[in-house]
Amino acid sequence: MPITVGQDKAKTRRTLDVNGKSVAYYSIPAATEAGLGDFSKLPAALKVVLENILRFEDDGFSVSVDDIKAFAEWAEKGGKNPREIAYRPARVLMQDFTGVPAVVDLAAMRDGIKNLGGDAQKINPLNPVDLVIDHSVMIDEFGNPRAFQMNVDREYERNMERYEFLKWGQTAFENFRVVPPGTGICHQVNLEYLAQTVWTDTDQNGDTVAYPDTLVGTDSHTTMVNGMAVLGWGVGGIEAEAAMLGQPISMLIPEVVGFELTGEMVEGTTGTDLVLKVVEMLREHGVVGKFVEFYGAGLDNLPLAQRATIANMAPEYGATCGFFPIDDETLRYMRQSGRDEDRIALVEAYAKENGMWRGSDYAPVYSSTLSLDMGTIVPAISGPKRPQDYIALDKAASAFADYVKGVRDGKDASANAEVRWEGEGGAPEPQDIPGDEGHHKKGWYKTDDGAYQLHDGSIVIASITSCTNTSNPYVMIGAGLVAKKAHELGLNRKPWVKTSLAPGSKVVSDYLEAAGLQDHLDAIGFNLVGYGCTTCIGNSGPLDAPISKAVNEFDLIATSVLSGNRNFEGRISPDVRANYLASPPLVVAYALVGDMNVDITKDVIGQDKNGNDVYLKDIWPTNAEIAELVEKTVTRESFQSKYADVFKGDEKWQGVDVSGGETYDWPATSTYVQNPPYFQGMSKEKGTISNIEGARVLAILGDMVTTDHISPAGSFKETTPAGKYLIDRQVAPREFNSYGSRRGNHEIMMRGTFANIRIKNEMLDGVEGGYTKGPNGEQMAIYDAAMAYQEQGTPLVVFGGEQYGAGSSRDWAAKGTALLGVKAVIAENFERIHRSNLVGMGVIPFEFTGGDTRKSLGLKGDETVSITGLDDVKPQQEVPCTITFADGTEKTITLKCRIDTAPEIEYIENGGVLHYVLRNLAKAS
Repeated sequence: MPITVGQDKAKTRRTLDVNGKSVAYYSIPAATEAGLGDFSKLPAALKVVLENILRFEDDGFSVSVDDIKAFAEWAEKGGKNPREIAYRPARVLMQDFTGVPAVVDLAAMRDGIKNLGGDAQKINPLNPVDLVIDHSVMIDEFGNPRAFQMNVDREYERNMERYEFLKWGQTAFENFRVVPPGTGICHQVNLEYLAQTVWTDTDQNGDTVAYPDTLVGTDSHTTMVNGMAVLGWGVGGIEAEAAMLGQPISMLIPEVVGFELTGEMVEGTTGTDLVLKVVEMLREHGVVGKFVEFYGAGLDNLPLAQRATIANMAPEYGATCGFFPIDDETLRYMRQSGRDEDRIALVEAYAKENGMWRGSDYAPVYSSTLSLDMGTIVPAISGPKRPQDYIALDKAASAFADYVKGVRDGKDASANAEVRWEGEGGAPEPQDIPGDEGHHKKGWYKTDDGAYQLHDGSIVIASITSCTNTSNPYVMIGAGLVAKKAHELGLNRKPWVKTSLAPGSKVVSDYLEAAGLQDHLDAIGFNLVGYGCTTCIGNSGPLDAPISKAVNEFDLIATSVLSGNRNFEGRISPDVRANYLASPPLVVAYALVGDMNVDITKDVIGQDKNGNDVYLKDIWPTNAEIAELVEKTVTRESFQSKYADVFKGDEKWQGVDVSGGETYDWPATSTYVQNPPYFQGMSKEKGTISNIEGARVLAILGDMVTTDHISPAGSFKETTPAGKYLIDRQVAPREFNSYGSRRGNHEIMMRGTFANIRIKNEMLDGVEGGYTKGPNGEQMAIYDAAMAYQEQGTPLVVFGGEQYGAGSSRDWAAKGTALLGVKAVIAENFERIHRSNLVGMGVIPFEFTGGDTRKSLGLKGDETVSITGLDDVKPQQEVPCTITFADGTEKTITLKCRIDTAPEIEYIENGGVLHYVLRNLAKAS
């Protein structure tokens, strides 16, 4: 956004000389000198926000002197002063799953503003936007040298309509760049190349101005770049679109939780083990809506790649961000990753001048604190369905046995019965399973290589994937060394395990090859399958047909082990019920074992070429081995080489055709990109907020209902409403692709809302999947019921439990909810991004008060709901809600309206944040 210099702001504007160049900046110490308050004890993360306020003071963006003083009061009050402020990030980051619908919205807004008599060119990003195509590659081919090229070819076959659209966007919109497919994961590309830690721009006088690099992103793991002292977090695509169009982000000055790290990691542990413990601790502490800042002497022993791993998983511990201040390690990483020396010098000088440097005397005020000695970390995994479900590795097998027992005891009285494969030639008798207490099912499948036993706990997916870990050379080199030692001993993956390696950038492949480790990874099945999110986003691809058939026919609890950040139900694969997060070296080890029932800390994991037993300790590298190879192979030259032509792409990308001009020529037959209905028939004037009268219940959902439950990203079958839609348009099931890839088509996404195969609507007894009761009381798909209610003109509500909307910053979880006709979501509490997204789509979030819950109220789904007091509602106001039960009795409860700020009131009055922006731009033009 262009910087202008106002008279008042001149009080805090200073000049910095770096390497003979003069750079202007806005000084926090100068604000103290001007009598605005003492800001010396603010955490660095909050100083970044304060600088933002200083820079935009009196620019006509609702920033006042009182907003600045509020930060000094925050420190005086011990880290709490939830004043509403307007925050403006420097840039926006997108990936293609969330980026395509965002560009669709921008294209639709251009149509909309023309219909309102405005100028289409008003719809242009004011802030730089980078969109990285990383979510589309799917693992169809694996375990062989041709896997990468074949997966790339299929990616282009499936997604050409989307890529043509994105390339049009790159030419049609200013300040909008696209990083082509096959480059890497957006967060890793951001960390390794895009981020600058201190950003620069020019003001209206042509002077260079330095300020902290900040961003919002349409992916929740945008937080990863906080490891490099770049303040950023995930927002919904709706909020990101508003930000790129110049709309400030309305937020409350957050609490900042200080997390002290002491000591250093011990032999045999990884950064992944550390972050899983951090996730558990912070979830227990409670950090939703708060910043977390890491400090302490332990940071001196924590490389930036490890910091980025911790920062990446902020959504998993529930924080807005997990921030690491600028220090010597920040500068070392910038130099190693190929940043310009002048930029590195600017970062150091700016941080020290503006009080953002972490030195030995760094001791800010925090809202609360907790501490962890890294020397106490032990190897661990997390699962089977939540990132915060931490399990020490030596307890993993017994914890899995307990999980299976719970599933089987609660689900099927006959589940203890043994199931055997029967086919030509018969099969050997099933062997005893380690730790089996009679709660496992057993099945057989047959391939060309012979017959194999599958049972509860068979690992069918082992995937090195995700920005969380593939950005960290210590764990990637560690995985390569485990593969090398295993291969040299003669070990291999079990034949039922689908193995894959999907690095977050080409730099990873460069150093694995330079270290001589990729050949060993290939030898045990961890061939390169693509550069992208793959398994972590649900693009694990199909299992071999015999394996899938065995799992489903015998109702086995198959498992996956991945080096990702998300393991929610139904996310990784429709054939896999239990999913575990682990470090890349452990992913390799588990692929060799193929069974979650094995205690890999002490049991035999295989036999070597001579028939000798091999244990995990025999193939686990030392920290010194890893560090030596990292030092030798992870080089500045590699980063500079791999990012030299980052926006150019390969021949396939260069061959993508671009058509269309100022507005998009929507292809009527496209099943990927359609003009959404949001702005059609829109009036020039906003409306008012109406009371909700006589609403019916669409779904009653439990605790920790994630955005994956509400709007799944993975594959779907032809029997689903989305599948039927495509079949009706002559799209073969093989070409369905995924929900995530079709987010540019609202018809698909409406049908996929609340359609996760593991979602449980409590209106139905024991039924999994996207079903509800329709107007006639019969069970039907949620989409079909919603359409039936819309035909009757009946508004809808959804009830939920705790942490409603956790997980990905998935705007379609809110868009789909709105398009189904849901006017309100009533839950015990909301995760930050989804609450904001609901408001951005005109859906009002409400929270129960006074101890009321869906359970205490005895809700069945046959009630009607009326909510009043909305015609003059204020932020966070309590309002009455009358529930009329099926027998005619009524109960009035009090709900807290989670429209949190005054601008959000306007968003709801306009029907959503984009409607608000569009009307204002139309008036301005």
